[in-house]
Amino acid sequence: MSLLLGCIADDFTGATDLANTLVKAGMRTIQLLSVPKPGLEVPPADCIIVALKSRSNPAAEAVQMSLAALDWLRNRGARQYYFKYCSTFDSTDRGNIGPVADALLDALGERLTVFNPAFPTNKRTVYKGYLFVGDELLSESGMRHHPLTPMTDPSLVRVLQRQTQHKVDLVQYATVVKGAAAVAEALDRLGRAGTRHVVLDAITDEHLLCLGEACANLKLITGGSGMAMGLPANFVRAGLLKAGQRGELPKVGGPAAVLAGSCSVATQGQVAQMKKDHAAFVLDPLAIAGGRDQAREALAWAGERLGEKPILIYSTAAPEQVSEAQARLGREQAGALIERTLGQVAQGLVAKGVRRLVVAGGETAGAVVGALGVQGLYIGPEIDPGVPWTFSIGEPTLALALKSGNFGAPDFFTKALRVQP
Repeated sequence: MSLLLGCIADDFTGATDLANTLVKAGMRTIQLLSVPKPGLEVPPADCIIVALKSRSNPAAEAVQMSLAALDWLRNRGARQYYFKYCSTFDSTDRGNIGPVADALLDALGERLTVFNPAFPTNKRTVYKGYLFVGDELLSESGMRHHPLTPMTDPSLVRVLQRQTQHKVDLVQYATVVKGAAAVAEALDRLGRAGTRHVVLDAITDEHLLCLGEACANLKLITGGSGMAMGLPANFVRAGLLKAGQRGELPKVGGPAAVLAGSCSVATQGQVAQMKKDHAAFVLDPLAIAGGRDQAREALAWAGERLGEKPILIYSTAAPEQVSEAQARLGREQAGALIERTLGQVAQGLVAKGVRRLVVAGGETAGAVVGALGVQGLYIGPEIDPGVPWTFSIGEPTLALALKSGNFGAPDFFTKALRVQP
């Protein structure tokens, strides 16, 4: 089987979101959790996504990681490449979206790529280059309080231009509604004029399908998961992909747990909803920093409750509580303490027989799958827009729902465990 699409994602839950989009469009997709180590047998697939933990790293480190993923995918013979980031364009003025895109373009010898984080199903849209979350500009949404990448400028052109020395331009809504040919013509014109990075407007799924078609001949595309919606159809039209394919998935039973590390508004609501009728244990970064072994405490607590109903172990907190912990411990230290603890908790739960885990937060998901030694995932059915069940490659097989902090309905945690096949 020829590898059609090679993807690089800057976090784990974002990679799963992208995989979900491609699987629904008929691409047999495997998600790898970092660049594979020698000896890992990767099953054949139409698309392979290499998920990195590079969103909040220093830009130079993110570039190095992304180029390593690109090299691996090129060695597998991918026909086209995709760099996936969050639908809220999480990035500081130093990067990492611009620097990584520049490095990938240089490595591929390409002159131009596009940028579009829109995901209308989850109320992310781009109009005149401005990113909206629902009816609010990005800068007026909860993302302005993000502890690692606070987004205070809704103009994607301005944000990106601060991250690159190359020219950034925009293909506006008025061109997008004219169709794929008009967009492709605009991209060609901008490329010949020296523009390297082009932001694309999109406010509906139909616009994203149009943009995907317009980018059929680009070697590198960048975007959120929504921008990938139209790519499988390009391979179908070219006779390289058969529509409607589905892979066989394992069956997983046993005790279940939810681990929540994200402090997003959506995850706060999901934690509050689950706490109403499920046992819950809260982790405190200040207590951990003070020497308490909260992983051991959480596991002792869990051991008395596993098998009754799904349990919740969380560090999710309101912005003021997060700010207090960061002020006392430092932003990176506070996050690292929680991630390490949740990774230890995940290891302990699996040792106790847990085989189904719902994990909230990109950084948390990275810590959990790393602690569990998971190297790859099969992609299963969708739970909520952008979030599927996944199944680990290897033994023991684990069912994992890896949720971006911002995604999912208020009852996501309990709904996920109801629908898990």
